[in-house]
Amino acid sequence: MTERRFVLKLCCPDVPGLVAEVSTYLFQAGCNILEAQQFNDVDTDRFFMRIRFEVIVGRDGVCGDSLRKNFEPIAGRRGMEWTLESCDAHKRVMILVSKQDHCLTDLLYRQRLGELKMEVTAVVSNHPREALPRLDLDGIPFHYLPVTSDTKEEQEALLWGLIEATRPELIVLARYMQVLSNGLAARLEGRCINIHHSFLPGFKGARPYHQAHQRGVKLIGATSHFVTGTLDEGPIIEQDVERISHSDTVEDLIQKGRDIERRVLAKAVRAYLEDRIMLNGSKTVVFEP
Repeated sequence: MTERRFVLKLCCPDVPGLVAEVSTYLFQAGCNILEAQQFNDVDTDRFFMRIRFEVIVGRDGVCGDSLRKNFEPIAGRRGMEWTLESCDAHKRVMILVSKQDHCLTDLLYRQRLGELKMEVTAVVSNHPREALPRLDLDGIPFHYLPVTSDTKEEQEALLWGLIEATRPELIVLARYMQVLSNGLAARLEGRCINIHHSFLPGFKGARPYHQAHQRGVKLIGATSHFVTGTLDEGPIIEQDVERISHSDTVEDLIQKGRDIERRVLAKAVRAYLEDRIMLNGSKTVVFEP
């Protein structure tokens, strides 16, 4: 299939004329802009931009490779960090999970509905397939990689081998209850997304919803972020909260927490698949659809 729609993302030092220069290039290259968003970070004096565009019908020979090659002089002159990706290609995604399958099941359901344009290359778990009896993989390869404190290095070596073999562009930790080592987190920088409840760092360890219930919290939520070597402190992509009351039981909190985790992770994954996320130091710029 001929690629006709693309997304250009760029960030660079903020100087006058950037929008005009980029839009003029696309016009002269035979492209029509469908959507354009920009952000000027006054704290860092950095300019961020996302443009979705299509090749005008009849402009033969215009493709992703030619667009990238001809844009390189502009990007080099302006000191840009940039990507130009096809909107028609589905990104390859690997999903890691432990025993809780609500986020994984939700992602697979959204994929089958067409809401998430991704190709799931593998599902990887530190528990056997029998630990996820309700899960319908529909032919997606499942890999069981058990791990203990003594075998973590060997298990991560196997995991990295799977990543190299299946070439995912995104790795999703869908309630994968293992902490990635600093080395693996560094290798996956900018392409590994995690989800966790919002009680961190206040309620660490086991049974966080029980701890929250005992303290009488009035808000629960979830955070999705990029994975870094610092536990649960990577650049935040998406968050959401929900009010609770004194009448909510621990089971109510857990159920509401699962719902929030599902939608927060799905929104973060969708933003990545649609090339709407840009790293900005310890933060992110997320262009809304």
